[in-house]
Amino acid sequence: QCQLNGLWRNDQGSLMEISVLRDNGDFQGQYLTRVTLSGGCAQISPLKGTQQQLGEEGRSTFAFTVRWERFSNATTAFVGQCFVDAGGKEMLTTMWLLREAVESLEEDWKATR
Repeated sequence: QCQLNGLWRNDQGSLMEISVLRDNGDFQGQYLTRVTLSGGCAQISPLKGTQQQLGEEGRSTFAFTVRWERFSNATTAFVGQCFVDAGGKEMLTTMWLLREAVESLEEDWKATR
């Protein structure tokens, strides 16, 4: 069964730490991104999410948001699933949408990546 709590590293070198995982599946932690929109230094930002347990196999889906603090006017939503390979190694796969603030409705088309 996959446990989300702990420290995770992605293929870009960013780190996610889930420090609180409640019995109902809600979790929180922090995200240290190595990839910034401004090209600046890595920053720590808060994350909040929820995990859904499906069946005894522990095939867990989850979603969380990161509010990028102090360096970007953007929010990112992640959705994914946790897998455990034959050797017991846990791996998270995710997709994400990043929303930047724009000045006007006419610029809305370029606000989501």
